[in-house]
Amino acid sequence: MSLPSPGSGTMCLMGSALTTIGLPVALGIIMFGLGLSLTLRDFARVAKQPKAVIVALLCQLVLLPAICFGLVLLFQLPPVLAVGMMMLAASPGGTTANLYSHLFRGDIALNISLTAINSVIAVITLPIITNLAIAYFDPFDGELGMQWAKAAEVFAIVLLPVALGMVVRRVWPAFADRMDKPVRIVSVIVLIVVIAGSVASNWELLIENVASLALITVLFCLVSLAIGYAVPLLLKVGKRQAIASSFEIGIHNATLAIVIAQTVLGSVELSLPAAVYGVLMFFIAFGFGFLIRDRSTAASDARREDAATPAPS
Repeated sequence: MSLPSPGSGTMCLMGSALTTIGLPVALGIIMFGLGLSLTLRDFARVAKQPKAVIVALLCQLVLLPAICFGLVLLFQLPPVLAVGMMMLAASPGGTTANLYSHLFRGDIALNISLTAINSVIAVITLPIITNLAIAYFDPFDGELGMQWAKAAEVFAIVLLPVALGMVVRRVWPAFADRMDKPVRIVSVIVLIVVIAGSVASNWELLIENVASLALITVLFCLVSLAIGYAVPLLLKVGKRQAIASSFEIGIHNATLAIVIAQTVLGSVELSLPAAVYGVLMFFIAFGFGFLIRDRSTAASDARREDAATPAPS
């Protein structure tokens, strides 16, 4: 019987440390940064455009989990990966949605409102959908997976850093403004390091499953983006609001799904759908943004820039 090399043991130990310590810290920094950019006015803004918010939330909380469930049955995923996909579908929109919405001229205010509301609602809906998926697919051979009591851990992971960031912004607004960009940069760097370490330590497991997960994650991302864009337009919501809704619904918080899978449920396999999705989603959303961008707004902005440019002598 061959013994594992010291190098492989060190790699596994480092990967385990990154998973159990680094991922929650990275997500906490990201959620804290989100809180630094939020105020109570962002929640109150919902009253000004309730139709757009209600439509987006119904798509996010009801339609997408149902569609994901259908895709999981269609692709006949193994039970563990099936639960991982449902957990991904139940995750709220990521903060990256705000960036994409800004890039492709969506309604940023709507994105901020939806991100804030989704972060709160996910504390309830994410454990419910995950538990229902575990009960249906039974990936742990009869062992109880995510207990209802573990919803408190989800609450701590999701809501407390956001609330802390909002308190900091309320008490020290100038400090929050100064820290907004550094926190974003640090969160991205920490997240890249942690995910890279997690992928390296579980490389063989990821390679074994990427073929079965690539197609369903790409399809799920495209369907999410399309639903988030088409449904609001069909219900007579504005174009910029539809763009914002598309990215909010189509860009899920894969980091949150990975953290809950690996730290709360203690399963690396459960996090694989979110890991594959988290890599492919950036390219899919970027291409989709060019298809739906508000060309009329872009043209008017270009005309204003031309008008503001002095004529050459």
